[in-house]
Amino acid sequence: MSINALDTVVLASDLPQHGLKRGDIGAVVEVYSPHAIEVEFVTASGHTQALVTLNTSQVRPIGPKDILAVRQLDAA
Repeated sequence: MSINALDTVVLASDLPQHGLKRGDIGAVVEVYSPHAIEVEFVTASGHTQALVTLNTSQVRPIGPKDILAVRQLDAA
């Protein structure tokens, strides 16, 4: 899978240390290598929830049958 800067991706598994869950959507802000990317996840109001370096196997592209949803962050 080829991922480029500014692509929108879907998280493939939970990242509880960052308050993220499988299915959360993020934007690729940097591509470090074919397997390492920096992804920003934001709240619906535009505040950054997490900026994390991920392996490309931890995300997938948005598919044509995906639908967006809103969830509240778990209490810390």
